Amino acid sequence: MLTSIVVSIVRTCTRFATLVIVVSLLLAVGACYYAAKHFAINTDINTLISPDLDWRKRDNQFEHAFDREKLILAVVEAPTPELASAASKALAAKLSGDTTHFESVQPLGSGEFFEKNGLLFLPVEEVGKVTGQLEAAGPLIEIMAGDPSIRGLTGALETGLAGVKRGQVKLDNAERPFNLISQTVEDVLNKGTATFSWRELVSDKPLADADRRAFIEFKPKLDYQALEPGKDATDAIRQAAVDLNFAGEYGARVRLTGPVPIANEEYSTVQDGAIVNGIATVLIVLVILWMALHSAKIIFAVFVNLFIGLSLTTAVGLMMVGSLNLLSIAFAVLFVGLGVDFGIQFSVRYRSERFKNNGNLAEALESAASRSAVPLSLAAMATAAGFLCFLPTDYKGISELGKIAGAGMLIAFISSITVLPAMLKLLHPPGESEPVGYAFLAPVDEFLERHRVIIVGGTLALVIAGLPLLYFMKFDFNPINLRNPHAESIATFLDLRKDPNTGANAINVLTNSEAEAKKIEERLSKLPEVLRVMSIDSFVPDDQPAKLQLIAKAARVVGPALNPDSVDAAPTDEENVEALKSSAEALRKTAGDGKGPGAVASRRLADALSKLAASNQATRDKAQNVFIAPLKIVFDQLRNTIQAGPVTLKTLPPELLNSWKSKDGLIRVEALPKGDPNDNDNLRRFADAVLAAEPNAIGGPVSILKSGDTIVKAFIHAGIWALLVISLLLWLTLRRISDVLMTMVPLLVAGAVTLELCVLIGLPLNFANIVALPLLLGVGVAFKIYYVVAWREGRNNLLQSSLTRAIFFSALTTATAFGSLWLSSHPGTASMGKLLALSFIITLMAVLLFQPALMGKPRDVGK
Repeated sequence: MLTSIVVSIVRTCTRFATLVIVVSLLLAVGACYYAAKHFAINTDINTLISPDLDWRKRDNQFEHAFDREKLILAVVEAPTPELASAASKALAAKLSGDTTHFESVQPLGSGEFFEKNGLLFLPVEEVGKVTGQLEAAGPLIEIMAGDPSIRGLTGALETGLAGVKRGQVKLDNAERPFNLISQTVEDVLNKGTATFSWRELVSDKPLADADRRAFIEFKPKLDYQALEPGKDATDAIRQAAVDLNFAGEYGARVRLTGPVPIANEEYSTVQDGAIVNGIATVLIVLVILWMALHSAKIIFAVFVNLFIGLSLTTAVGLMMVGSLNLLSIAFAVLFVGLGVDFGIQFSVRYRSERFKNNGNLAEALESAASRSAVPLSLAAMATAAGFLCFLPTDYKGISELGKIAGAGMLIAFISSITVLPAMLKLLHPPGESEPVGYAFLAPVDEFLERHRVIIVGGTLALVIAGLPLLYFMKFDFNPINLRNPHAESIATFLDLRKDPNTGANAINVLTNSEAEAKKIEERLSKLPEVLRVMSIDSFVPDDQPAKLQLIAKAARVVGPALNPDSVDAAPTDEENVEALKSSAEALRKTAGDGKGPGAVASRRLADALSKLAASNQATRDKAQNVFIAPLKIVFDQLRNTIQAGPVTLKTLPPELLNSWKSKDGLIRVEALPKGDPNDNDNLRRFADAVLAAEPNAIGGPVSILKSGDTIVKAFIHAGIWALLVISLLLWLTLRRISDVLMTMVPLLVAGAVTLELCVLIGLPLNFANIVALPLLLGVGVAFKIYYVVAWREGRNNLLQSSLTRAIFFSALTTATAFGSLWLSSHPGTASMGKLLALSFIITLMAVLLFQPALMGKPRDVGK
């Protein structure tokens, strides 16, 4: 019955070929118009998993309360902390009024609050040490604040040397600061440029990368209808840095990371090289199609058929889902890959029948329809069923892909028995002069039939022996590993992740009670997997009375020094030269003939100052600015520091309070992991430990872990249902359990071998390449159905037949299309291409070598 229906459709379409093509093209044009009007892509990755899951509800609650997934983190990096601070302030000030691109602009860990109260977050002993140093430095501060010039700097230096002479300070203690100053002066003299940090000068250890960074958090206005929703905002930040002359003025650069820049660069990385790869792939596919079909007219017919089917599928898909997501947009690639298969199968069958019917076109088309009706119909239904089995899963991204791809398979089948025959009738390609099959494969057919027991038994034994390897199959649940490590946003994130204080990989717990937040903080801090726990209470320092008393004591000394009654008039260049010579002489006298490190450093500094005095005024002015510009920044910060006052929850800045306590009263407690942040096993242990203590924990590794579990579960459930539904469909059509097994066993063998090889070559499954599994299921079922149906019809020597030619070139075309993804600069896309290429090779081997041996000689059709 199915055969007669398909033959009748083909006969009717070829009889009214012109009408069919005109109607099909009109439908395609209408579909293109509808798709253009309604085309939309939702690039929000948070919508890829069902919002109805418990952990997703908590994630959404957290996101609604604190809005942490729509942020841009600007990392301002400069040679010194002072320059980083100045550049950060300038950038924040410039963009704070840009309401076109940003909802808010907030410096992190800096600004007036932290400059005033930073000392309060240190232990009492450390506060006492710092304030004591400030009091001791009071006379030097007074000199430099009253005369911010080379003259003032050298005056402070000579005051310090006087303290050495009086025995108040050891000369060797000055080794490090003297060498830092010397190096700076030498750089100005030799390179014409230098940087200097007063913070490094007074520190007892070298500055770390974190010391030279400042952070600004931007909340941008996003356009989810664009492929890069935050591109306008990120462009505005980069342009502001250019306008502020970051490189020239501060020696600084700004790098962007956070959810928005990472998403933006994700799309641009996917697009990188896509056009070149796409053109190369199309050219290779055309060559393969020529080798399969040997006719430009038939190839043109296949391409028209693909265009019409793809246009209709796009329109139908948009009608069903409204907007495409980052996974469902792959339906186009799936449609082309599998749609080409249907077109090649029918076209190669047509070519074979054209030869057999002595060139009669109409008879060849009807015979092709008769021969391919059952296998094409069954392959289309089985493939569609495989994709549709993803509909009930919680992985919304892939369920929508399954919905569109399932409908697309039915559209591809219908177009292949309507549009394609009509196109062939109108184009009237020339007849075939020789058989279409592969006669040279006769020895292989004979070998497979003669040694079928050994081939089948040996293959199954090897597959079963390799099954223990699946225990070591890994699923890389960390999406950061699927992204280009050279992209700015990812490289910056990886840099920041090395510093535990940046908050990368943090897990949060929400509560409505401040008392409960303290209990949660206490419980989490006891976990060995946790490095640090923070909440809003972490910003209310302990022991404030004692610390404030120490700061107030220092303020009585440092305050007047920082704010002198008068500032000396700027010295002339001659006065600066005299000051340099005087200090150089004082340094040499202090060092004398000493051999200690302090004496050596003193003589080095004396030589540097003498050379600076002997240089020109422009060089001296440049050196003066190198020291004075950061000094003014430090003095401003000190003026704020000595104004510290009591800190309570009520006095916290609103933007800081809102980042830890939402407007509806939710309080978040944050835990950071201990150990290697790049180790997935370490992150899993951290997430498991936090979840065991706080089952409602969310964010960071918890969300990633739950996402991975959800996706794996979705594929397992969908895979089981797909196998059951396809098996049932095959049984209803074939009516023999043995024939169903003839189709399914090679598919299972190919799937098992593919996963076993993944373990052997170290290719883990991940969020991207796991999409290859339903594709393997669809293509594998289709190929195997073609052979089983031909075998049931009594055909033997299948490797020599036109069917093998169709399967081989169809697989080659599809493998080329998908394998080209391997060349992508995007690691996730490349891993998908790698797994697809591997799976297609294994599937083709299972079809061409294992399945003929498994089936053996065909049954007597009469029986």
